[in-house]
Amino acid sequence: MTQAQPVRIADRLSASEIDEVLALAAAAGEADGVYPLSEDVVLRVRGSGDPAGGVHLRSLAGDGALAGYAFLDRADPEGPAGELVVHPRHRRRGHGTGLLTAAGDGPMRFWAHGDEPGAHAFAVKNGFARARVLWQMRRPLSAALPDIPLPDGVALRGFRPGHDEQAWLAVNARAFAHHPEQGRWTIDDLRLREAEPWFDPAGFLLAVDVEDTLLGFHWTKVHPPAGPDPAIGEVYVLGVDPAGHRRGLGAALTVAGLRHLSAAGLTEAMLYVDESNGAAVALYRRFAFEIHQADVNYQRD
Repeated sequence: MTQAQPVRIADRLSASEIDEVLALAAAAGEADGVYPLSEDVVLRVRGSGDPAGGVHLRSLAGDGALAGYAFLDRADPEGPAGELVVHPRHRRRGHGTGLLTAAGDGPMRFWAHGDEPGAHAFAVKNGFARARVLWQMRRPLSAALPDIPLPDGVALRGFRPGHDEQAWLAVNARAFAHHPEQGRWTIDDLRLREAEPWFDPAGFLLAVDVEDTLLGFHWTKVHPPAGPDPAIGEVYVLGVDPAGHRRGLGAALTVAGLRHLSAAGLTEAMLYVDESNGAAVALYRRFAFEIHQADVNYQRD
């Protein structure tokens, strides 16, 4: 058995360390069938995200190979939160426990991507309890969609970079006022996504009134092919301004975004939704979305 080295903690990673973390995540994703890091953490790993309050923890094997990685956001207003992954070759050797110990004592939350028995057992063993579930739902884009027109006086147009950011942030904050992550987005969070290769303003649909006031939006995303898996479209963010709610606008935006993805030649669409968000789950089930997998947030009080 290879002896683990002390966990190393840093605010930023070097270029070689970034490559090692992403390679570890890819190996874990291939072994487990689900990628272990969220989009936000990947941006932090690559150094694109705001480093304030965020730390990278690396557990090394005795030969210096990266055996485990965790990201911890200590600036999260709800308390320290992060994600943790151990390389398949180095599991059951104390690396996960070492990363948790290095992260510190007290209240903490960690996401586990995929509702796996191993992750559940590891969480319980270390004093964490299941606190929140995020469903990934999918539907074939070949399935029929109902014709749901936009409300009277509402039109669709594409997002205009350099023009629509502040209006979108304001509506996003109101639409997701009670959402733990989405409602806190800043201009930096938005611009990070605008700089990503997948960003397409034409797929960022805005619903506006005759005065061009933003009423709602459906931001779509296209994930490129990965190995044997074809490209897949995503309902990335869908929201309606509660201050100017138009009856049926959410459903009409859902249909518009799915038709945009279908017209791009994609065959399947996905989205993420909190298990506890009954209204959103009901809307997506109406459009034939079914649960594909679950991500679980474990919390230690």
